[in-house]
Amino acid sequence: MTGIQPVIYWSIIEHGQWKLYIAKTEKGLCYIGSPGKSFEEFTAYLQKRFPSASLEKNDRLLEGYKQELTAYLEGSQQTFSLPVDVQGTPFQQQTWRALKEIPYGQTFSYSNIAEHIGRPSAVRAVATAIGANPLLITVPCHRVIGKNGTMTGYRGGLDFKRFLLDLETQNLKEE
Repeated sequence: MTGIQPVIYWSIIEHGQWKLYIAKTEKGLCYIGSPGKSFEEFTAYLQKRFPSASLEKNDRLLEGYKQELTAYLEGSQQTFSLPVDVQGTPFQQQTWRALKEIPYGQTFSYSNIAEHIGRPSAVRAVATAIGANPLLITVPCHRVIGKNGTMTGYRGGLDFKRFLLDLETQNLKEE
C-alpha cells in the first residue's frame, strides 16, 4: 500500500521590479524564493527539501500569503499572521525564532543573534543558519547586518535587502 504523496502549492508575487515564487504545504508557508531566481531553481530547492512532494500551482490557496506579503512590500503591514511550515535543524529553528524577535525597522548583527540564543561563540553557525532561512521577509533575515554596520550577504540579494531595510526605516519615520 502506498501513502498519499504530499503536495506543495505554489504561486508568484510580483511587486515593482521584484518577482518571488512562494510555496506552502498543508501546514503553512514553507518557502519564499529570491527575486530574480528561475522557476527551475525554485523547484530544485523544494524537491531537495520535500523529495516526495509534487508541485501544483494554486493561486487561490496562496492568496492570503500573497496579500500579506504584498501589504508588507507596500509598507502597509509590519507583521505576518498566517501559518508557516519551516523545517530545519533545532539550531536553525532557534536562530530563526531569534530573527523573528528583531523589531520591525531595526537591525542586529550576527553576534547579537548568537548572544541572544545563548551561543556567543557560534557566530559562524548563526550566519550559516540565517543563510539557510527558507522564508525571506516573514523570518526577517534581512534585518541582520555585519557587526561594523556593513551590509552583508542575503539570499534575496543585496539590492532586495537594501529595499526591505529602507522600506522599514521609511515606514517608521512616517508613523
